[in-house]
Order: sequence, then C-alpha cells, then structure tokens
Amino acid sequence: MSVELPKTEQRREARSTVVPGGTDDLFDGPKSDVLRERLDAGLAAVETRLRAEVQYADEIADVTARYLLNAGGKRLRPMLTVLASQFGETPGSDDVITAAAAVELTHLASLYHDDVMDEAELRRGVAAAHLQWGNSIAILAGDLLFARSSLLFSELGLRAVRLQATIFERLVLGQMRETTGPAPDADRIDHYVGVLADKTGSLISAAAQFGAIISNAPEAVVAALAEYGERVGVAFQLADDVIDLQQNPATTGKLAGTDLRAGVETLPVLLLERQAATDEASRDLLERIRTRVAGVNEQPEETRASEEEISGIITELREHRVTQLTVDEAQNWVTLAVEALRPLKAGPAKNALERFAAEVVSRDR
Repeated sequence: MSVELPKTEQRREARSTVVPGGTDDLFDGPKSDVLRERLDAGLAAVETRLRAEVQYADEIADVTARYLLNAGGKRLRPMLTVLASQFGETPGSDDVITAAAAVELTHLASLYHDDVMDEAELRRGVAAAHLQWGNSIAILAGDLLFARSSLLFSELGLRAVRLQATIFERLVLGQMRETTGPAPDADRIDHYVGVLADKTGSLISAAAQFGAIISNAPEAVVAALAEYGERVGVAFQLADDVIDLQQNPATTGKLAGTDLRAGVETLPVLLLERQAATDEASRDLLERIRTRVAGVNEQPEETRASEEEISGIITELREHRVTQLTVDEAQNWVTLAVEALRPLKAGPAKNALERFAAEVVSRDR
C-alpha cells in the first residue's frame, strides 16, 4: 500500500531553501564574489546530501522523515558550517558538507519532537507531523533523523562524535528545563535565557564549530565561533518570540501566538510579568493571556475563548512595549555575538558572519 504525501507537502516539495533574505544579503563588495560562490555551491551540495540521507526503504519512514525537509527552511545551521570552514585549511570540503548535513538533520529531528511536546499545529507553513501521523510516528521520525545524523558524524572522527553527543545532551536538558520550569527561587528570565542557550544556542554554536574543526582551523577560531554561535542562537530565539506574535502564518510558518497557546511563556510575557507588579494594565493583560490563551485547546469548548478574542489579546501583547524590549534584548545578544568574532581574521567571511547575526534579528518583523 502506498503512502501519499500530504497535499501541503506535495505543493512544497520543490521549494527552494535560502538563508534569511538570500545569501546575497551576507556579502558586500567585489572581494566577496568568491566567497558567495563557495557558499552557494556548498549549500547546494548540502541540499543534495540531505535528500539522499532521508531516503528509507520503509515507505512510512521515508515519507515522514522527508516531511519537514520538503517543507523548506532557511538552512541557517549548514550555512554557518560552510561559512565557518572558510577560516580553516580545507573550506567547503566533502567532510564539511557531511558535517553541515548532519547538523541540519539534528535540527530537523528536534523539530519533530518539539512539535509533539508543544502541541504545535503548524511548522514551516505545513501541518505539524504529529497531526498527520500521530505523536508516536512523529517521535519515531525524529529518532530516525537523530540516528542518521549520528551515523554521519561517526564518519568525521571522535571529536565530532563527542561534540554531537554534548549538543544532543544539551538539547534534551533544555527541553527538560523548559518542561519542568524554573525553581521557586530562580529568576524566571535567567532560567528562560538558559533554556534558549541549550535548545537553540547549543546547536547553532555546534554548527559553527563543526565547520572550523573539520576544516582544521586554529583552536582560537573554534573557540570564538563557539561563543559567536551560542549568542546568535539566543538572539535568534528571542527574535522568534517576537515573530510568534505576528498574525501571518503564511510568512512565519506558525499560527500566531503558538507559544502562548501552548502555555509557553516567552520573553515578552516574562517582561510583562515584571511590569505587572506595578502596572494595572500590564497585570490585566497578563491575566487574560494566562486564563484565555494559555492551553486554549485543552479548555472546555463551552468556555473556550473565541479566535477573535485570542487574536485580540495577542495583538495587545505585540503592541505592548515589552515586545520592543524583547527586540532590544535580541539586539544586545547580536552585539555580544559580533564581539566574540574579534580573534577572527578580517575579510569577507568575518563580514558575512557579522551581517548574518544582524539578519537573524531583523528577519520577518
């Protein structure tokens, strides 16, 4: 019996994948032409490798493993791996392409699991995998991709395997900390940023490290890129907190307020909580978020807030000053990321990393 792709996937299977705004946004000046060509060629090779690695003889495994890959994505992590390799002796080598593909497979695997735990409805503009095949199959599809990425890293030596295992551990710990929440005496914002560093920053940091390590870059470069990647990752997720409030699923790939609906309190809500201590309007908005939006799908239908009411609450939060404060905090992390690049040699590759960090915050806002 054949297993057909969902119609949304059939429409998107040939969708191109680019970094925010396209790779051209990362380069400026004629000296960047060679680097641009190298990066475009590298990303094309990564895409070919990804599609080869998600093919399985078992039909349901094949369809489910390809589902989010075919839905698109900006390939930020493999782009960083290829770009970071420019600081080494073998930029864009076959091993660099292998590492870049393995990093992206790890990321894709985590998305399957995240969507199950968050009860997300949309991912990259298509229905979340667990809504297509159920939680068990979605989790197993993620497990398949984790296994395949581990096989690829095993081709790259013990250091690569250890780094992958460390990052995998941080991804899981970050999810556990998000699920259990902060200790009663912990600062909720500090806890939240720590979760972001584990769940998002760690893998983006690893993507940059793999490019430097596999291309035999100096250890000082590896260390600088590790710091850069983690800080960019936090900035990336803080920007996502703002994007989550946008009323444009076709652009964001998610239903507006996905995190809020799942009961995940992102930085705008945590900042709102602080302001609620002294501001009655903020206190009222926070109360409505927690009682009318959070966990809405689990509320009895007869008392559940209407979509119009939920959208109105999300709009209020989007227009509240805490959302701009979140943008400002994301920009602060971008500044820290750029500062981490000081040991790197000046040139088009370093410039591209700086512009990439800035693009992370400005995307889709």
